Amino acid sequence: MARRAPAHVGEKEGTVTESRAEYIPAAGFRRLTPLYDPVVRWTTRENAFKSRLVEEAAIQPGHRVLDLGCGTGTLAILAKKSQPDAEIVGLDADPEVLGIARRKARAAAASAHLARAMSFALPFGDESFDRILSSLFFHHLTHENKRRTLREVFRVLRPGGELHVADWGRPRNVLARAGSLLVQLLDGLETTADNLEGLLPRLFGAAGFQDVRMGREYGTIFGTLALLSARRP
Repeated sequence: MARRAPAHVGEKEGTVTESRAEYIPAAGFRRLTPLYDPVVRWTTRENAFKSRLVEEAAIQPGHRVLDLGCGTGTLAILAKKSQPDAEIVGLDADPEVLGIARRKARAAAASAHLARAMSFALPFGDESFDRILSSLFFHHLTHENKRRTLREVFRVLRPGGELHVADWGRPRNVLARAGSLLVQLLDGLETTADNLEGLLPRLFGAAGFQDVRMGREYGTIFGTLALLSARRP
């Protein structure tokens, strides 16, 4: 793992075997990536739902934690600040957002490792994480890639390890349904369908997870944002 003094982020380059077309940039289109952080902050109650996600994960000293689809690193930084004695790893396929995450972590003096790889080909050993967190990531994946990713998540979680996800869920009212049309416009009908039909819990169960639970929901201008958790037996 290479380090650049005085950086607080080491970067591990996983093997990205798929083409760029296999992943969607954080804001839907690459040219919008610089706007991602302010848009998410202003429109999704980001601090509230990400803080709640980290709280529910109950990260302990010595835990190894993966932020799956870490994007610009906000969740990874929150996780590290919540438990400085945990090891935090952020993974994303997009080198541009990893660059932003690296700069943000340095500015926050938050130590984390960054890995570049696809979520359905994780460059980690079996049973190597205690917690896996993910925020606004699964709706970027097709149905099949959601299934493949969840199999990989199950593989790298230790028995008793937990998966904690915040992502778009089934819209709870007419306004949320209207807002979700913007998500579909940016990220595509195919990738967002499972989320907006409320199918993520079923996919978690099909991957072998137990104690799959729906948590708090947040109304946003882009629809209903839901927290989910599950445990590897």
